[in-house]
Amino acid sequence: MIYDVVIVGAGAAGLMTAITASKSGLRILLLEGQTRVGAKILMSGGGRCNVTNKTVSEKDYNSRQIICVRNILRSFSNECAVQFFKDLGVELILEPTGKYFPSTYSGKTILDALLCKIKACGSTLLTGHKVKAITVGKNRFTLSGEGFHFEAKNIVLTTGGLSYPSTGSDGTGLRLAQSLGHHVIETTPALTPLRSGDDDFKSLSGITIEAQLTLLSDDKKCFRLRDGFLFTHFGFSGPVALDISRHWLKTKGRKQIVVNFIPDYDEHSLRSYLGQTRKNAGRKSIKNVLNDLMPERLVEVILRKTGIEGGGPVNQLEKQARRRLMGDCLQYPLDVTGVYGYTKAEVTAGGVDLAQINPKTLESRIVPGLFFAGEILDVDGRIGGFNFQWAWSSGHAVGEVFCHP
Repeated sequence: MIYDVVIVGAGAAGLMTAITASKSGLRILLLEGQTRVGAKILMSGGGRCNVTNKTVSEKDYNSRQIICVRNILRSFSNECAVQFFKDLGVELILEPTGKYFPSTYSGKTILDALLCKIKACGSTLLTGHKVKAITVGKNRFTLSGEGFHFEAKNIVLTTGGLSYPSTGSDGTGLRLAQSLGHHVIETTPALTPLRSGDDDFKSLSGITIEAQLTLLSDDKKCFRLRDGFLFTHFGFSGPVALDISRHWLKTKGRKQIVVNFIPDYDEHSLRSYLGQTRKNAGRKSIKNVLNDLMPERLVEVILRKTGIEGGGPVNQLEKQARRRLMGDCLQYPLDVTGVYGYTKAEVTAGGVDLAQINPKTLESRIVPGLFFAGEILDVDGRIGGFNFQWAWSSGHAVGEVFCHP
């Protein structure tokens, strides 16, 4: 049998592509290299599965071809994704953060609904079929792996990138794309925790605060982000650390990440706050003044690093010491030794170059009949459901091509 469409990779993008394309009535085969499908859907968000966000635009993504990203997102918006899952019988809950989760807070609910739809629409899904080579013939492709080969009129690569290789994202799809003549933008981990050698901060493992991180390159500001910040036994995590990780890896030159532990304050407002406190409650201890702004254990670490005795009254804090304390609270240079890498990365930065892809259909400009969707492309979003939204949008865009030839 020659299939009309063979989709390689049964993750979020592959499942969406198959479901959308099934409306065409074409013969569709979905191949998954792992014995089970949807591992990333099940594990995302600690298993809770943040499927999209209330507000989504191309500004939430990184890519060298951001106009293409905008086109695809607009073709199947976050509102469309919410309605899509509603039609599948999945109720989504909108949290105050803008994140959408299934009402069960379980990725299994999302995966079960997608697989149920795949079964109902008649597409064929085969697990344990890892494609190792693709050859291009006259008006058809041949896909082969250990003990199998299939022929197809069209192929969609939705194999993901390199993040969490234990789920099957081992770069196979990127190598297949290269074998077919495609350029791959250099890949790095993204949305991955930061490693540190600072034992003082490691001792705060488990404490979460709101913080602002600033990435400097040769002392010039590159990026500034604010969100939740988590101290860990190996370094730093939380949304703001994960979001800045890809920029830290991509930035050249002498780089440094600086943290503001009390982002509601800048130098002027903190100086004013301390001045008013000295005037109105001058006998209050320095430690207790800072405890009103930050967790007590973090205050103890900062005081130890600055060499300031926290038990003394705030009105006896000398000007030089006050300046040093403010600097460490607002602009502390973090000791970042690296990132956790692909093993803990939620997504891959880089991928198949969108300059070689039709920006509306995601079909290859090099090999007609070859399409791409999802993480395999040079698109990565920030944390908050944006990478799943890219999977839904790009998979839907490709699937629609077969419904309207």
